[in-house]
Amino acid sequence: MGKVAVGLSMSLDGFIAGPNDGPGNPLGDGGLRLFNWWSAGSERIGPDDRFKPPARSRPVVEEMFGCGAIITGRRTFDIAGGWGGHHPLGAPFFRLTHEPPAEHVGPGTEGTVVTDGIESALRQARAVAGGKTVAVGAADVAQQYLKAGLLDEIHIDLVPVLLGGGVRLFAGLEEHPFELNCDRVVESDGVTHLRYQVVS
Repeated sequence: MGKVAVGLSMSLDGFIAGPNDGPGNPLGDGGLRLFNWWSAGSERIGPDDRFKPPARSRPVVEEMFGCGAIITGRRTFDIAGGWGGHHPLGAPFFRLTHEPPAEHVGPGTEGTVVTDGIESALRQARAVAGGKTVAVGAADVAQQYLKAGLLDEIHIDLVPVLLGGGVRLFAGLEEHPFELNCDRVVESDGVTHLRYQVVS
């Protein structure tokens, strides 16, 4: 059975998007700097020219594109415009929500709506992932899986910027201490890739 992992670019002060994020400003004020490393190389990975990571980042990015399914939340989905029904990583995605969207899910897309909780989303994602990693692609959803003891790994692409505010990956965990074990550090151009195993 594949692992369940969250992986996101993050500022040194802990934000995955800057202040005032929304559909018209997807990464918030200053948040685009979190993704400059994605285009700092010369060779493309994935479906379009936006994905040209530096050479030392390529194994990490190839691992991302090797996931078998993605679980995301309503807010991330809405801000991204539902990715047009096809996630950039090229894997089927499962959108957790209480209110199904009108588009970008269902027949003709790679998106499935899940309205009955995180455990159901994980079962469905694993059913199509073929033993590969299930990626969790939203902060609030990652927090839910972490609190439920269902998250195996945390992948941080740490970018040397300070955003001063915005969306935190680890908000709302004050009453839930966790032990982590760092088992990979990759220093690259404009980013340091960190991987942690969730111990308890």
